[in-house]
Amino acid sequence: MIGVGQAFPAFELQGVNEDNEITTINSWDLTGWTVIYFYPKDFTFICPTEIADFDHLVNDETMIHQPSGGEMTRTSVIGISGDNEFCKQAWRNVNGMIREIDHPLCADSGLYLGEELGIINEAEGVHYRATYILDEEGIIQHMSVNALDTGRNATEIGRTLEALRAGGLTGCNWQPGDTFVA
Repeated sequence: MIGVGQAFPAFELQGVNEDNEITTINSWDLTGWTVIYFYPKDFTFICPTEIADFDHLVNDETMIHQPSGGEMTRTSVIGISGDNEFCKQAWRNVNGMIREIDHPLCADSGLYLGEELGIINEAEGVHYRATYILDEEGIIQHMSVNALDTGRNATEIGRTLEALRAGGLTGCNWQPGDTFVA
């Protein structure tokens, strides 16, 4: 399994953008800190709740980051499952929870990226619910993997992202603006 401190693999995937248009999304276009999350399948029950929740990281003003002397950047968020881009487009058209999301959903058709990362549930033939936070260099700074039946909390992922970007020792309940552990 590829993990913390390692480079996230390069990828080029078909998917749908925030306008629900089919497009190519690739790793070399990522800028700034990035959250990449994998989910098992389109047209399911837990997945749209997570996708809608992760979308808050895109537009949350607290997720805008300005490195020392750099430009303000939004957090990039990408959702990935093994279903193809046409399935994603159709799902967004019919599911009100994800119709208006502002981040791309990508197709890891064939599960190649998931296999490289080591996050495939072989028995079900799908991705586990895996979450990665990448720094500006594409290095994994956080990863977590959930069972198929357990949804994630994007608020905690956002808090973890902010703690990682803070550049100090952050306690378990640290929030932006809190002091560092001495």
